[in-house]
Amino acid sequence: MGQQAEPSLEILRRFVKEREPAERCELCAEGIAPHPHHEHLLEPEERQLMCSCTACALLFPVEAQKRFRRVPRRLWSLTDFVMTDSMWDSLAIPVKMAFLLTSAPSGELHAYYPSPAGATESLLTLEGWGELLEANSTLSSLLPDVEALLINRVGDRRDYFIAPIDRCYELVGLLRVHWRGLSGGTEVWARVGGFFDELRGAARSKPAQGLVRA
Repeated sequence: MGQQAEPSLEILRRFVKEREPAERCELCAEGIAPHPHHEHLLEPEERQLMCSCTACALLFPVEAQKRFRRVPRRLWSLTDFVMTDSMWDSLAIPVKMAFLLTSAPSGELHAYYPSPAGATESLLTLEGWGELLEANSTLSSLLPDVEALLINRVGDRRDYFIAPIDRCYELVGLLRVHWRGLSGGTEVWARVGGFFDELRGAARSKPAQGLVRA
């Protein structure tokens, strides 16, 4: 029986490359699963997200005031959420999607909406936020910096979530990559609908008028 030939160096290189993790922890360089199946850390001062393995993420608790904060994995679909058209209009956000969060460093409320240019901060007044809090008491459970109220009122959709900040920026990236022309094109809006359908399927339900602990 003839001796079996060893694989060429080029084949071995392709073999290794195909099996290398697509993403790595930005702290220790350990291979991690693709988003959204890995952890993220947030640097609040710079609003910078970093990909992380679970071991590194556990070093930075969600509520700890350190350089980095662990982004929570919990995702809530808010049932019985109260937001009338006039309440939405009072937020003065120019598009029908937005995410709202509070900042621990400044204590201020910030509103962002996805656009072809990325996450755009609304510089208009948010006078309706107090009314929204009063109508939906569960919003007081939002964790500063790392969680947001994610709103989708495009077309007939009325989607409201308490979502990790990395999922909000995932939506921003989706629009930025797939937007075409002045209106975005049919593909991007189909992807946006699919994104919110996926969120709803993955989320746990949470009453909007009551506090429910994770």
